[in-house]
Amino acid sequence: MKKQIGLSSKHKQAADIVAKMTLEEKAAFCSGKDFWHLEACERLGVPSVMVTDGPHGLRKQAGEADHVGLNASVPATCFPTASALASSWDTDLLREVGVALGEQCVAENVAVLLGPGMNIKRHPLCGRNFEYFSEDPLLTGELAAAMIQGVQSQGVGTSVKHYAVNNQEQWRMFVDAIVDQRTLREIYLRGFEIAVKKAQPWTVMCAYNRLNGTYCSEHTWLLNSVLRDEWGFEGLVVTDWGAMNDRILGVSAGLDLEMPASGGVNDERIIAAVRRGALAESDIDQIVQRIVSLSLLGADLSERGTSIDQAAHHQLARKAAIESSVLLKNEGQLLPLPTSANIAVIGAFAKQPRYQGAGSSQVTPTRLDSAFESMQTLISDPTTLRYAPGYEPTHSKPDSALIDEAVALARSADIAVVFAGLPGIYESEGFDRQHMRLPEQHDRLIEAICDANPNTVVVLANGAPVEMPWIARPGAVLESYLSG
Repeated sequence: MKKQIGLSSKHKQAADIVAKMTLEEKAAFCSGKDFWHLEACERLGVPSVMVTDGPHGLRKQAGEADHVGLNASVPATCFPTASALASSWDTDLLREVGVALGEQCVAENVAVLLGPGMNIKRHPLCGRNFEYFSEDPLLTGELAAAMIQGVQSQGVGTSVKHYAVNNQEQWRMFVDAIVDQRTLREIYLRGFEIAVKKAQPWTVMCAYNRLNGTYCSEHTWLLNSVLRDEWGFEGLVVTDWGAMNDRILGVSAGLDLEMPASGGVNDERIIAAVRRGALAESDIDQIVQRIVSLSLLGADLSERGTSIDQAAHHQLARKAAIESSVLLKNEGQLLPLPTSANIAVIGAFAKQPRYQGAGSSQVTPTRLDSAFESMQTLISDPTTLRYAPGYEPTHSKPDSALIDEAVALARSADIAVVFAGLPGIYESEGFDRQHMRLPEQHDRLIEAICDANPNTVVVLANGAPVEMPWIARPGAVLESYLSG
């Protein structure tokens, strides 16, 4: 793996450029040019560079831009989500995935990948838990550091997020997280500390919420005292998209880059604050020096080759999915499946895989393999592999006819494999889950198949914990998470 390059390598060149900028040019650099691009200064040779999502795959939008995954993006390899990758406990694997993500960014001329997400899983119902590694700060920090090292070895930056204590989606824009110092240090900040000290991400993304009464985007203790003074962070702090509250307070607190563009409104506020003495121009110089350093590093991407091995990346995603799966139960060595048996494959997820979460991390995959198609290539006689959907993937209420069809198929098979889990509408950025149950139709189907065939395997696809009231009944249970 190549040695990673940090922003400090461009600080001297950036300082020389900033010294030649007007106050108006410097103020413009303090926010984005548009949704995904930083400002440019053609007069001084500073290009506009692109930043984009996401934590487990590149989400570069070539057309209409949004930050919640509504519009299409260019095809890219979709790796397992963080909740899956964390179950591998494998820093080498995370570093390898990071290298591949960096290579894809280079090919698409993306300067900064907005990830990894590393908030602590304070509650199992957080709608975005699939994007985060763990409830354990040590595991979170070590895995995030490894991924950052991989991405940045390719000359591409990262943005660890969401700093800090952004552990719920409901009311995330204005909730006030009240946390005592010991809990804050030992649980909620520890992962970020490990990642910053071990890997020096180019950027840290501050969260929407308040921490102990103060918005994270204007929290001097959080951004300066802890992040820079204690941990030695050398990069820049960027807002989550739209997380800027008071721009002048943000400058004073250590907030560098506002994203996306403010339409010039906050630029004018910065200029006015400097002219009336509320802000020192030297503080703006320091901010812009960090932003220009990032732009100069990002500009180096355009001088590199754009060829990537998509097939190799797909195989790496497959390897990561295998290493991240967890065998929860395997009575009688039901798994691995024999290659010569009559197998009933049941569940719509077998043909329409649930492989990622919804929101800003949503990737348009270069290739998507279904479990049923893959099983057909592994069994000696594909005609012995039969399928029944068992449920409608977008519905929550049981369909008796589909369950009856699946039960009949299971009775005639040597082994029944049920693919179940959480539909996409159950877990997403923007809202939290209301309970930990699977859809009723999934639970009913599993119970019915176990009644029909004692040799039942359940394969789960979900980004966060679920209740399994039927756990004693199937012979084997495999947790695959959202496996890319």
